[in-house]
Amino acid sequence: MINIKSPREIEIMRRGGKITSKTLAMLIDAAKPGVTTKQLDELAEQSIRSMGGVPTFIGYNGYPASICASVNDEVVHGIPGDRVLEDGDLLSIDIGTTFEGYVSDTAVTVAIGNVSEAAKRLMRVTQECLMLGIAQMQPGNHLGDIGHAVQQHAESNGYGVVRALVGHGVGRKMHEDPQVPNYGRPGEGTLLRKGLVLAIEPMITEGTWEVATLEDGWTVVTEDGKLAAHFEHTIAITDHGPKILTLRDVAEHPDVSLFRPSEEVAA
Repeated sequence: MINIKSPREIEIMRRGGKITSKTLAMLIDAAKPGVTTKQLDELAEQSIRSMGGVPTFIGYNGYPASICASVNDEVVHGIPGDRVLEDGDLLSIDIGTTFEGYVSDTAVTVAIGNVSEAAKRLMRVTQECLMLGIAQMQPGNHLGDIGHAVQQHAESNGYGVVRALVGHGVGRKMHEDPQVPNYGRPGEGTLLRKGLVLAIEPMITEGTWEVATLEDGWTVVTEDGKLAAHFEHTIAITDHGPKILTLRDVAEHPDVSLFRPSEEVAA
């Protein structure tokens, strides 16, 4: 069942999204060589709670942390721990906040120290995929328009699009209907309408799109061991098009986004 959100609900989600985005911006600043993923997780929980939110991920189906911290070939759901970030790593941070009963969900891949040009290109194209998908969130379009935009851009740049994991509706629960694949055909799937709130999250790989889950039951990795990147926003459809509810302040944090502010969809 797809839950359409009222303007009041979207405003609550926007306020919660600010908690999520501010916390993520802080984590991006803190993610340096020598820092452990557990240290980042502790910072995240403290930050979210200090602003009146609750970390959504803790306890979700037994998940033990406030963030997912996935490094290099880890696509998503990496569990924070004693792993020390090293120069040249790619780190994907996925984070969610529950605020006044509603969830906001966002993710970003960041460079740790000096990364290769190939890694930078993967990050850039993946974030472009996200923004192109968001641009399709117009009343009257379909879910397939979002997936097609993501898939076409990724594959035209020689990258793989993960099939086993998808975006999703978001609201009182972190995962609501509908599922939002990062692939598809234009004009197919659920009709998009005002009040629909989605978490769009391209997961793009350097090589094969096929993935596997490690023995911890959570961490998803690329089957060929090549790099992956992951970007995500929570977005509401309005009369004026998409409204990003987890938009970060790139003016205060110039390293947060590979896009200039003018390239972000209006908040």
